[in-house]
Amino acid sequence: MGRIICCGLGPGDSDLMSVRADRIVRAAKHVAYFRKKGQPGQARRIVEGLLAADVSEYPMEYPVTTEIAFDSPEYARLLGSFYDEWAERLARLAGAIDVIVLCEGDPYFYGSFMHLHARLQGRVALEVVAGIPGMVGCWNAVGQPIALGDDVTTVLMGTLPEAELAQRMRTTDALVVMKTGRNLPKIRRALASAGRLDAAWLVERGTMPDQRVARLADLGDADAPYFAIVLVHGQGRRRETGE
Repeated sequence: MGRIICCGLGPGDSDLMSVRADRIVRAAKHVAYFRKKGQPGQARRIVEGLLAADVSEYPMEYPVTTEIAFDSPEYARLLGSFYDEWAERLARLAGAIDVIVLCEGDPYFYGSFMHLHARLQGRVALEVVAGIPGMVGCWNAVGQPIALGDDVTTVLMGTLPEAELAQRMRTTDALVVMKTGRNLPKIRRALASAGRLDAAWLVERGTMPDQRVARLADLGDADAPYFAIVLVHGQGRRRETGE
């Protein structure tokens, strides 16, 4: 029997893949990866030039991305069917061959592969290769430590209700907000309400060739691209001992 190996590719720059991931990708005979219909997909872009000439590719095209609200029953139904179908297909393939599933960042950190992982548990041999999470590439792009001393770091999804975003933003030291995109105006309002807007950075396509780093307060009200993260750096909150 073969295996399904989910390979974490890191934040976007192929130079930031692990040695192990690079070795697996270069030796792969069968690779699968997620993508939006009509686009090559970020994971596939990262490995451009690394794959063997005779590799077999299995693009897993999402049936829906932002066309339907993510919390609608129809969105859940479509995505559930999509993951069911691909779990079946990958399980059949892995009956005889190794299939490498490419995943941006680290697969265990909000990775889409986890929806397949849950469906494939106990059915096929599974392996996950760790990768640098995208947010790590983003705070390195800013060039400041995200947290120091006993700072508490909170990771939020921009899809949360505005009031909850603001509340959580007030009670943390360092802050990472993912899933920005069309949620960016809401995130900006929540940061302003929490008194954190002036300290916030927006990093678009961190570590990628078209990376952009800017203070969020200096930007207009436009949405952000999918690969964008908002950061608020901690200030190195000290313990009472003064260490």
